[in-house]
Amino acid sequence: MSFVEKHGLWTEADRAAATETLKRAVAEGIELVRLSFPDQHGILRGKTVVVADLRRALENGVTVTTSLFAKDSSHKTVFDIWHAGGGLNLREMEGAADALIIPDPKTFRVLPWVERTGWLLCEPYFHAGNPVPFGTRRILREALTRLAVAGYDYVAGLEVEFHLFRLKDPKLQPIDAGQPGTPPEVELLTQGYQYLTEQRFDALQPALDILRRDLTELGLPLRSLEVEYGPSQAEITFFPRTGIEAADDMVLLRGAVKQIARRHGFHATFMCRPRLPNVMSSGWHLHQSLRDKKTGTNAFMPRSEKEPLSPLGMAFMAGLLAHGRGGAIFAAPTINGYKRYRPNSLAPDRLIWGKDSRGAMIRVLGAPGDEGSRVENRAGEPAANPYLYIGAQIFAGLDGMTRQLDPGPSADAPYEAKVPFLPRTLGEAIATLRADEVMVRDFGPAFVDYYVRLKQAEIARHEAEVSEWEQREYFEIF
Repeated sequence: MSFVEKHGLWTEADRAAATETLKRAVAEGIELVRLSFPDQHGILRGKTVVVADLRRALENGVTVTTSLFAKDSSHKTVFDIWHAGGGLNLREMEGAADALIIPDPKTFRVLPWVERTGWLLCEPYFHAGNPVPFGTRRILREALTRLAVAGYDYVAGLEVEFHLFRLKDPKLQPIDAGQPGTPPEVELLTQGYQYLTEQRFDALQPALDILRRDLTELGLPLRSLEVEYGPSQAEITFFPRTGIEAADDMVLLRGAVKQIARRHGFHATFMCRPRLPNVMSSGWHLHQSLRDKKTGTNAFMPRSEKEPLSPLGMAFMAGLLAHGRGGAIFAAPTINGYKRYRPNSLAPDRLIWGKDSRGAMIRVLGAPGDEGSRVENRAGEPAANPYLYIGAQIFAGLDGMTRQLDPGPSADAPYEAKVPFLPRTLGEAIATLRADEVMVRDFGPAFVDYYVRLKQAEIARHEAEVSEWEQREYFEIF
């Protein structure tokens, strides 16, 4: 009996998808299949199998070391995996023991930029059949299930900014290897500050066309490619997707863009604010609404011109604001991400909403009869783990709906509103997460402790470094 049969992991739809995946792999001459899972940072990790092993891999998974779940963003192991409980109070984690990643057969794709290579998204399980509690895709599934019980489907549209540079020096000398290694040396594809000008788009188009063709062939719901404000900065938007599909699209987008760019001599980065002269910060604006499962209609659509959104939409938005500080660490999980929250910058800096306001944290777009009525959370950074970011949005929105919270008045001047600020640092975001009872309850105290430990390790490494600022400030004068 296979692992998926023994533990009842597949539905009839999954079995049909697995059969179709095997047929398609043969028909399209696939030779290799990448089996990837999104880790705690939203980075794709996994193994590659030859197509002859695909059936076994689908039914029984492949092994990966559990130490992958103990690593920070530099790939350093944070937890003491050699002692009892592996530093995480889990016997299964001791000694970097194996776990299994089980493919989701509905996610099979053929990678256009790699010869004869398929791809499957996986979820991690222990050998006893219980899911690894730090699997972030599982957390979003639980949030979506709670939302479905309340009678709604989650709908999200992605709007993602990033930088696309020409790769000048990949820094592959032995001295450049490290944890982390020396970042590559790059040069601009365009100068900046000509937002949405056709001239700047034309300069970027040769590189964007390469991305567009492969992303479209990959099956991602591409809607637009745009030139952004800063030098070598672009934006990709997707058509709305339902449920977990939006998060899956985001991890695939980031991985695909970076891989395609590298193969063509470019470097793409979803880092929020690269340390390069004159560049601008990049954001991830998450457009979201709920769909009534009974009627199929947009549950945020207002009933009259006097309403910005429906009462349910207003309560959901109030939940986003009420937990905007507690959930900030999932929207902006890096030290770098908090350098974007600046006043008068088209990025938010405080917990406020506004009707069609790009300075507010929550931008409201809605009208009677408009099935596109929605809220846009502008607090996210492109490096966010989409399963945690979207999961936090659902947990916060559900709390607002349950308690029928009021978001307060719209902000005419969003950078002057007398409301709480977003956290200014990752350290402050850790404190606000721990203080948010709803976030701790819904993510689970064990997961929150685990995630905070990873982030504290990043902060400790950051604080141990002697920065260029310190060198300039103190080396000569003292």
